[in-house]
Amino acid sequence: MAMEETLTRWLAQEDAVLQRMKAGPGAGVATAAQIAGKTGLEVMQAMLAGQLPYPPIAETLAFSLVEVAEGSAIFQGTPGGAHLNPMGTVHGGWFATLLDSALGCAVHTRMPAGRAYTTAELSVNIVKALTPKVTRVRAEGRVIHCGRQLATADARLFGPDGTLYAHATTTCLVFEMPAQSRA
Repeated sequence: MAMEETLTRWLAQEDAVLQRMKAGPGAGVATAAQIAGKTGLEVMQAMLAGQLPYPPIAETLAFSLVEVAEGSAIFQGTPGGAHLNPMGTVHGGWFATLLDSALGCAVHTRMPAGRAYTTAELSVNIVKALTPKVTRVRAEGRVIHCGRQLATADARLFGPDGTLYAHATTTCLVFEMPAQSRA
């Protein structure tokens, strides 16, 4: 029963977030003017509130940001037939992209206004195959360290029953955004 309750809670949260995001500007990329003066956490919160566009890759790969806080980000994904490899299981690239999104957005929440990051290293460990029989998975990313030049984070990908499918770590380069990108 706990798994069904967890899945019901996940689906309700996902539905509420998607309604807000789709009622706003929809899929796209925020302009420099839209993010000027905002911290990374403020940008992520505005995206969840439907005030800024969400990344188009979310629709392409059937996953979405569902929650952010200082130093953490949670994504939820729907493994489907379009994500299968020739063996009939979800392709490792889908795992990696979902985990990289949770990792990067967790780091993003720690960026002050005018600072940005890029992934320098990503390590993914797939510990269990995933098929579309699992209707939803969550990737929870959290920052381990965020300094002036480097940030590190880890993430876990798991199902509503608690089954771990993969875990990952990242190292991100942190830098000052070029002036033309901030205005």
